[in-house]
Formats: sequence, structure tokens, C-alpha cells
Amino acid sequence: MIEFKVREQIIQQTAEFIRGEFSNDSSGHDWWHIYRVWKNANAICGIEKADAFIVQLAALLHDLDDWKFNKTGDETPHRARAWLDSCSVDPVTAETVCQIIRHISYKGAGVENKMDSLEGFIVQDADRLDAIGAIGIGRAFAYGGYRNRMMYDPDSPPQMHASFEEYKNSKSATVNHFHEKLLLLKDRMNTQTAKRIAEERHGVMVKFLEQFMREWEGEDIGE
Repeated sequence: MIEFKVREQIIQQTAEFIRGEFSNDSSGHDWWHIYRVWKNANAICGIEKADAFIVQLAALLHDLDDWKFNKTGDETPHRARAWLDSCSVDPVTAETVCQIIRHISYKGAGVENKMDSLEGFIVQDADRLDAIGAIGIGRAFAYGGYRNRMMYDPDSPPQMHASFEEYKNSKSATVNHFHEKLLLLKDRMNTQTAKRIAEERHGVMVKFLEQFMREWEGEDIGE
């Protein structure tokens, strides 16, 4: 019981820390994104019977060292590890959490997923579920605006990136991002729970893109 209370305290402290770090984000990677990933990962964890302490810590900390928001593009979870050490999380658990953070992000259509634990699969699925569906559409355009990217450029087709470097350095329009990543995620979910949820969210994106292109070409005028 004491150990359970200590773990719960660490989770709550981590949530408060992360909320403070991400409360002013406007890129779609704000506190509420992390909150949804945390809650959804915990729910999937209950179904898949994984270690809830590891899952919750990794979900809460997964964006703290995100390559998209540091100058070096490095994915080493230095800040996450420092936080875990400050909370006196045991070294084995801390390393497991950091391994999940290292491998969580999508790195290109042709790049292998190196996640190798059930807890990691769950957190990755929760993060990917938040990248698709209605919320995923909103987040995609929020990030595109944050990066000063065009909504759509008919003269710049999507690219199926063969390496992380290609994906990381891409500056293509937001609609391309659907084809380069978001529409691929349904078939890259790890758990049966996430695969089921992804089916409906994927459909929402397909319908949105169909309507987007109809409006772009003016096909809905005069109907």
C-alpha cells in the first residue's frame, strides 16, 4: 500500500510538472494533448494488462525531449531522465521509461518502428490515436501554422520518407502530412484496442480530405 501511494504521488507530481511546462504551447503538443495521451494510455493499459506506473510516466513525459522542439534535433531524453531521478524512480523503471520515449515518435513512412515493450506499444498507440481523427486534423493544422507551413500546395506532392533525416527536414504542406504520416497510422497501431479505435478515426480523416479537395477545386459550387 505504501509503495502504491508513493507511485501515485510521483504520477501526480509529474502531471503537475508537465502541465506547467506545456500549458502555453500552440503547436498541438500542449498540456491537453499530453493529458489525452496519458488518460488513453492508462485506459488501454487496463485492457492490455501492462505496468501502469511505467505507462503513465512515459505518457506524461513523452514530449519533454521531443526533437521537434529542441535546437539540436536530438531525441535523447535528458530532461525526462533528470525528472525521474529527482523523483527517486528506481533505475530500471527510469531506463524503461526513457527507452519508450526514445522510440515513441514516428520517423518516416519507410523507417522501422523500434518499440519493443508492451508498455511502449501502449503509449505509442495512445500518442498516435491523438494524431488522427477530428482532434488529429485540428492538431495537424495547428502544427502547420506553428511551423509557417502552407495548408496545401498542389505543386508539391507528398513524399514517403525513407529515413528519419528526410522526414525531420521536410517542410511540406500540412495536407501532405496526412499522406506522409497520419493516414498510415491506422495500420501501424500495436494493440488490438488501438486498432479498433483507429478505424473510426481514420475514416474521419478520409472524409475530411475528400471534402477539402472538393472545396479546393470548387466542385461543391452549384450542386
